[in-house]
Amino acid sequence: MYFPYLRGRQFELIALRELIENGLIGDKVIPIIEPIKPTSTLAKTLSIYSEKQHLHALVVNPVVGEFIPKIKEKDKNSDNVVNEIYNDLRSEYFIRAYIIQQGISKTLLKRNDLEKLMIINPKRDCMEEYLKVYDQKEPSYTLLPDDRTFLRKAPRTKIMFEDRFIKAAKNADYSKNEDEFFSEDHLYYALEGFKGFSDYSIVGSDYSETGFAPSAVAIHIVYFDENKVLRVHHFVSDSNIDTKDPAGKFGEALAKLVRWTKQNTVPRTMALNAFLECYEKGKYPGLGTVKKYSIMHHLELMNMFLEGEI
Repeated sequence: MYFPYLRGRQFELIALRELIENGLIGDKVIPIIEPIKPTSTLAKTLSIYSEKQHLHALVVNPVVGEFIPKIKEKDKNSDNVVNEIYNDLRSEYFIRAYIIQQGISKTLLKRNDLEKLMIINPKRDCMEEYLKVYDQKEPSYTLLPDDRTFLRKAPRTKIMFEDRFIKAAKNADYSKNEDEFFSEDHLYYALEGFKGFSDYSIVGSDYSETGFAPSAVAIHIVYFDENKVLRVHHFVSDSNIDTKDPAGKFGEALAKLVRWTKQNTVPRTMALNAFLECYEKGKYPGLGTVKKYSIMHHLELMNMFLEGEI
């Protein structure tokens, strides 16, 4: 089982929505969303996953963004967006996820149905907190780092949770190491006693409240090598002196991607085909869509692997 962990940014949510709408992920891929704020895009994404009868998790105590204060400002009885989000919480395909923290209320954690509960434990110091709450029964899913300190006391419901994307300080830096190892969690998680594996896709765990205009455009494409190890190739623009002409920079990076796909055997996912169409038509979809395509490609590729298609 694969549990891609994404923040609730617009293009990440749209990526998840388009994957399920086009039938590109099956039951072995269960997305986890840590919401940034209550938006119509979030509400629609959650609703579509329930309509498609597909399991999905929402972090109800996010540590980034403004989801909690913003949702408290609104009235769930009169605000359509908040009402839709609360409705999805009652869906049988909804998994309630908590990031466990020191001092978190035991009542808060224990009041939920364990069969629809996911605990995310990112810190060693919180392991004792987890054991105090779940000393006899465990939630269905517990996300833990692949760390010996955790594994000595790991629950039976453990999911390997790691950030496998090596984030560069700036996009131009990806050209220094264009092709690199990404992950082999999908090959060994079961052998190591995990129920599944989770990562931040090609986005990484770093979170920033504000975006900025990059001086370079980078496209990140994951692929399997001959041993089914997952690698990532970075396609970086060349004219990176300033932030002008992002469309031109995208074209430079895209041309490298097109040449690479002709030289390598990579499954033609829906997103990869979308990149190739951009090249054929000379189209610039915007940087948000570029990220969306890269996420979609990764998740569809992992679904293919888990379904035995590659």
